[in-house]
Amino acid sequence: MIFDTFKGKTVIVTGHTGFKGSWLCLWLAQLGAEVHGFSLPPNTEPNHYTAARISELLKSEKLGDIRDLGALTDYIHSVKPDCIFHLAAQPLVRRSYAEPIETFDTNVMGSIYLMEAVRTLGKPCSVVMITSDKCYENVGKAEGYVETDPMGGHDPYSASKGCAELAVASYRRSFFPPEDIAKHGVMLASVRAGNVVGGGDWAEDRIIPDAVRAVTSGRPLEIRSPNAVRPWQHVLEPLSGYLLLAAKMMRTKSAVCADGWNFGPKENSPAVTVAEIIDTFYNVWGKGKAQYDTETKHLHEAAFLTLSSEKAEAVLGWKQQWDVAETMKITAEWYKNYYSGADARELSLSDITAFTKHQEY
Repeated sequence: MIFDTFKGKTVIVTGHTGFKGSWLCLWLAQLGAEVHGFSLPPNTEPNHYTAARISELLKSEKLGDIRDLGALTDYIHSVKPDCIFHLAAQPLVRRSYAEPIETFDTNVMGSIYLMEAVRTLGKPCSVVMITSDKCYENVGKAEGYVETDPMGGHDPYSASKGCAELAVASYRRSFFPPEDIAKHGVMLASVRAGNVVGGGDWAEDRIIPDAVRAVTSGRPLEIRSPNAVRPWQHVLEPLSGYLLLAAKMMRTKSAVCADGWNFGPKENSPAVTVAEIIDTFYNVWGKGKAQYDTETKHLHEAAFLTLSSEKAEAVLGWKQQWDVAETMKITAEWYKNYYSGADARELSLSDITAFTKHQEY
């Protein structure tokens, strides 16, 4: 099993207090990795990092800002990682309109600072830079975006992710060329996922956390873009891709791995709107209702966006495990059980076990 590659490996996760980062730390710890974290404190209450007691599973952690080059470099150099997953980011589209400078500074310069720290590390390291499906220039096409499509972005968040991708490509070509891995020892890849959902996300301006807040407070959920289509997927789907890619980079040192990768839902999956997602979610929960605001003028957000994962499927052998219906069922059950008193870590470990049951990695 290629995931056995992580056993005994020293791994840093930036953004480990966030939704995806905390799930990744939990999975890495289960795989036997020595996990270290660098991040700001959690920015919501409750949050998956605290609820699942992730800090208990870490070898070390440092609470810091990814924009602090000195602190970040000192930490990375002290840990001497075999692998880094860079998830620290300003992850919200609507917040990027209110805080564009912070968004670009965090998502672009934070990524550059991470790569600069690796450049001066002086040891082999496999690095997975997590960006977003929104890094692509959205021209409204129906088919999924592929890794060779142009970077772009209308809103500050999307543009910052496109810029981060260009920075990664520049560092890879300038300092970490894959064909010279024997000289510099660094494998540098970037990854893009769809709209992830799963238990333990309470971020602002995300549809499932908003739905959870609404149903637990006994009020209807207000939806601003009921007909918007996104590549919905459970958080474990892209994380499995990140882990698979990193494991292959560490094990094979293959130049083909040091590139950009999409890990989204299958392209032939039926297009599912926000309204349909919420109907499914509340049906599983057994209560909750939504009301649609289609009249108010809102900030621009892309109405249609899907990814093509053909490259990851063909080259890495990555496969999607759960369809949208199963994803929403599992996610709704996580929250429903959590609010009924179940332990967040046990709920999450149970989902990981179910997800990996049929995996062939």
